[in-house]
Amino acid sequence: MTKTKVAIIGSGNIGTDLMIKVLRLSKSLEMSVLVGIDPDSDGLARAKRMGVATTHQGIDGLLEMPEWQDIKIVFDATSAKAHLYNWEKVKAFPDKKMIDLTPAAVGPYLVPPVNFDLNMEVSNVNMVTCGGQATIPIVAAVNRVAKVHYGEIVASIASKSAGPGTRANIDEFTETTSKAIEEVGGAEKGKAIIILNPAEPPLVMRDTVFTLSENANQEAIRESIHQMVAEVQKYVPGYQLHQAVQFDEIPETEPVFIEGLGHCHGLKTSVFLKVVGAGHYLPEYAGNLDIMTSAALATGERLLKQTTKV
Repeated sequence: MTKTKVAIIGSGNIGTDLMIKVLRLSKSLEMSVLVGIDPDSDGLARAKRMGVATTHQGIDGLLEMPEWQDIKIVFDATSAKAHLYNWEKVKAFPDKKMIDLTPAAVGPYLVPPVNFDLNMEVSNVNMVTCGGQATIPIVAAVNRVAKVHYGEIVASIASKSAGPGTRANIDEFTETTSKAIEEVGGAEKGKAIIILNPAEPPLVMRDTVFTLSENANQEAIRESIHQMVAEVQKYVPGYQLHQAVQFDEIPETEPVFIEGLGHCHGLKTSVFLKVVGAGHYLPEYAGNLDIMTSAALATGERLLKQTTKV
């Protein structure tokens, strides 16, 4: 089977972990080039040891490499600001697809089990954020049973798993995730909160999802959530419910006030998740990074499969 060649821009934790996933797990993608800007980074050194071509001159260096001609998919694991520059370069090549792991949100938001089919034709897709990948499937699972008025997510990650890129993108994280809760998850109003937990030893990623929806059959919502968890587990085995799904009815006589929506009543659904990393390059507690690289890999493989069908 001929594999499709890919490049990864960003030789930090996320880019390096994604590279290892491509090398170890993918049956359809071939790792061609790892791109960085620090010639002494561990990611570039590791890539060289694994026989992967490298450049420390960023996207401009990649464009000068002979490998560029055969690359069809480019993963961007840098930062929101850097992605804007990288995309300006890549979009000049119509035969390339870009999968953006930053919160830049140049292209449409993509969460594989929710809205992949709506975005297979575009040239640049955005993987939202780690919190978005973990929680938006749950909001969508509730919304397909009962209209979600409000969706709120709290993503708690180990401080040690938040590198310079993650810390530089905190504002973009909250903005991008909130918008994606609405645009992909289906909520009328979305809110996202991220917590960097300094606990030692580091704790695995924990995500809490609250939705306020129309009243509906609770068992149907619970079943929809469990089905969605199973879909995510196909590409993120460490994704799981941490507790049973909980329900609270908010009566019309005792509504809650939600900014932007006013006084609301209905069914409150609370979902508690944890994400344990696969431990390919990153420690298991870094589930927040693992879910991003796993979702990106799944997107690249599925994108290739759909394109081949077409």
